[in-house]
Amino acid sequence: MLADFGEGVKPQPIPFQPFKSLDGQPGPGGVPIPIDDRMNHSAGDCMTLETFGLTLDGCRDRQHILREYLRSLKLDAALLVDPRHIYSLSGYWGRAVYRPMLLIERDGPAVLALPSPPAAELAADEVVVSKAAVCCTLVDDQAGASLAALRERLDRFSRIGCDSGLRAGVFPAEKLIDFLPTMFAIRRCKDEDELAFLKQIIGVTEEVYGYAKANLRAGLTEVELWASMFRVASERFGETLGEFGNDFQIGALGSPPRRRACEPGEIAILDLSLVCRGYHSDMCRSFVIGPPSDAQAKAHSRILEVFSVIERMARPGVAGRVLYDAARDMLEGYEGWSFFHHLGHGVGMNGHEAPRLHGESNDRLEVGDVFTFEPGLYGPDLKPGLRIEQMYHVGEKGIERLTSFPVDMACGG
Repeated sequence: MLADFGEGVKPQPIPFQPFKSLDGQPGPGGVPIPIDDRMNHSAGDCMTLETFGLTLDGCRDRQHILREYLRSLKLDAALLVDPRHIYSLSGYWGRAVYRPMLLIERDGPAVLALPSPPAAELAADEVVVSKAAVCCTLVDDQAGASLAALRERLDRFSRIGCDSGLRAGVFPAEKLIDFLPTMFAIRRCKDEDELAFLKQIIGVTEEVYGYAKANLRAGLTEVELWASMFRVASERFGETLGEFGNDFQIGALGSPPRRRACEPGEIAILDLSLVCRGYHSDMCRSFVIGPPSDAQAKAHSRILEVFSVIERMARPGVAGRVLYDAARDMLEGYEGWSFFHHLGHGVGMNGHEAPRLHGESNDRLEVGDVFTFEPGLYGPDLKPGLRIEQMYHVGEKGIERLTSFPVDMACGG
């Protein structure tokens, strides 16, 4: 993905059961955490329960790692406000109108402050219900409601790590220590259940590409294509999604889709990033409307050559700038075309995170990273260019490609 071109309940033990993927096939062990469908006051507005996502065991393992950081930093507790961090550590995902919080004590329990009692098992020792609504009417200060529910516990501590800024006055500033850099470190290395969840999100992303490949044709507007692809993703997940990607213009470099029909010979650079419960996929495929020109075919072949080189180079410890330089040497100026952006980046709870692969980066590939390669070529005769983006996981012995959707340029039109 490129940056925008434009301007009080105690959980009970539950038995092991096989984890199932979206297609119902057995997957990695652990207990899938369903989304809480009692967060809404209107039954017709409830999110659905699905057998996918993170596992309770994975959440508890990440809590253990977090507590080790608390000890090394001499912090009494961590207050997690970012909903992505709350989900990765407890399994709770709720509506954006609420501000749940998770307090993890260094030598004590993990306590969730939620707007209502959870309907599903969570990786929390205690749940306290905040006064997030009165008579089914939301209060203005959702963060204040969660803090009030945790106040008695928070008052016992003098040094609390916090992953997100709280507005002045709601909590004594002298007690709060910036914990966000620590969370970046914790979440960079993907655990087994996180990797499994990312693979599921990638699978849905590839279904969306399948729809685009089959239905993209001359005369279809960018908005029609964008809306139809989003519908495919929404129906597959069955719940509210986040960011959907950033490149939807056809025959141009641009993000927002237009009410403009695509024309023969143009390339649709579709850079999709599905976000479910805070976790991202990030892929790009380029489809030409009609048969490709000789220039488009030549650029496509060159990009595939780049992949063959950089995939062989990628391994734990290799510098991002070394990978970028190798790709840039093969792309920039080739047949007069340009390669003006990074080679790739890490993916997880952000669309762009470490490791960053560009000429000014000091990042190196580390075991546990999930990252992308996205070489591209651009020029007026390419209408406007093409880019392919693949996702990878870094293991002890090398990299595993996580994406498998075909990279040819053919489509229905």
